[in-house]
Amino acid sequence: MFGPGSQFDQFFNDPRWALAMVRATVLEAAHPQIGAALIDNSTFTTHPWRRLQNTFLSMRRMFGADEQVRQREAARLNRLHARLNGTDARNQPYDAMDPEVRAWVVATLFESAVTMCRLSGQPLEQITMERLYAEFRAYLAALGDQAGHLPPTLNEFWRYYDRMVEEELENTEALQIILYKLFDHLPAPALLEGIPTIWAAGRALAGPVIGTITVASLPEPFRRRAGLPEIPGAQTLTQSAYLAVGLARFLPEGWIHAEGVASLLSLSPDSDDPRAKTITAVRDGIKRAGALLRLITPLPDEPEPGDASGSQRSAEEFFRTVLDQTGDGFLDWPDLAAMARELSGRLDLDEPAETRLYNAYADWWKELQQALDSDGDGRISAQEYAAAVPSLAGPALIKVADVLFDATDADGNQSIDADEYRALFRTGFHRDMSETGGTYSRSAFVKEFLSFMSGRQRSAAYDPLLAQA
Repeated sequence: MFGPGSQFDQFFNDPRWALAMVRATVLEAAHPQIGAALIDNSTFTTHPWRRLQNTFLSMRRMFGADEQVRQREAARLNRLHARLNGTDARNQPYDAMDPEVRAWVVATLFESAVTMCRLSGQPLEQITMERLYAEFRAYLAALGDQAGHLPPTLNEFWRYYDRMVEEELENTEALQIILYKLFDHLPAPALLEGIPTIWAAGRALAGPVIGTITVASLPEPFRRRAGLPEIPGAQTLTQSAYLAVGLARFLPEGWIHAEGVASLLSLSPDSDDPRAKTITAVRDGIKRAGALLRLITPLPDEPEPGDASGSQRSAEEFFRTVLDQTGDGFLDWPDLAAMARELSGRLDLDEPAETRLYNAYADWWKELQQALDSDGDGRISAQEYAAAVPSLAGPALIKVADVLFDATDADGNQSIDADEYRALFRTGFHRDMSETGGTYSRSAFVKEFLSFMSGRQRSAAYDPLLAQA
């Protein structure tokens, strides 16, 4: 069911997955519970590239050949989902651990894989489709769904799928954001930061096309019920796009590697990764082309990112790029939970270290509420934050820094070495280590973390971790 030789393994590096994953995400977001969870907790609008990379990593772990890695990843996903529950704007409950909800997520991935092959003019044979379906059912079972909330046979699955589409899916707020906001305002990946004109030009062209392709590929009954637009020629465009993207499969083996592409997009030019030097040279050339493009096109200027070498940023920018992880314009618990989630993932934490980090962030949130929530609405606005910035650096934030240091210090020797530093920041030391023997002390770590989180100080290490998309 898993590892080399599986149907999923053959599809994993297929470039058509890029389109199929978007489609699957839209179908997930159309489920009321999933849509509500995305709106309240997800960073998919503000940090889409980070979320993409994390998704690829998780799927590789779950579908890989190593059973221990799969069990560990399943336990991590279960802990993550157990924290995602609440009520939506209509006061309806949602719970990411609801087995029916989890089954629908897996169903959308399987059905979108089948659809991408059909739209590419290469529909799967029945036996191949059945093998792929069995693998996705095994994936759901690995998450703990022993009751089998996906039907046991493929024929029964299609009846289940049709019923879900006709009876359960809605035109949710999350779906509308993905289709009509995300692509139009998609932030540049780290790879393309600093060349806003080129990014804006590409996004202006690709955004509407991807949106049109995605809508046209959705089930017709849902499109009609949700009132999604019928654009003339969209079906032909969709089939052509899947066919064209699918041609990349015929490149030499190893040229297309999904995880490699995702990590490349998130690679900061400040990284010591060998690819960063090449990227920097390419970026310089693109900047010159962008300057020329700006002269001959009416594209609006976008602000250049500030210097990341220790300069200050405004309170408004810090609030938007660092604190407001979910992008709803306010700071509340889901934003800090998203930080804890990202840090736990970077360090691949198990229990109890993961819970300890979440609890430290929860204590910080209580402290922030008491200090900054002047109108008592349970969340902190950008104005409330700007009026009381010094209150960020209270005892609870110091505790967050201490807990994060302990989590990063994997061997417990009270210093962070180069490998431990790279596990968190995915790059080499960005400070002078000549006087410390090549290690990072607790006091220096805490000081720099507090400087970043409370003083709005730019950081070549922390910006890619918590600020970049």
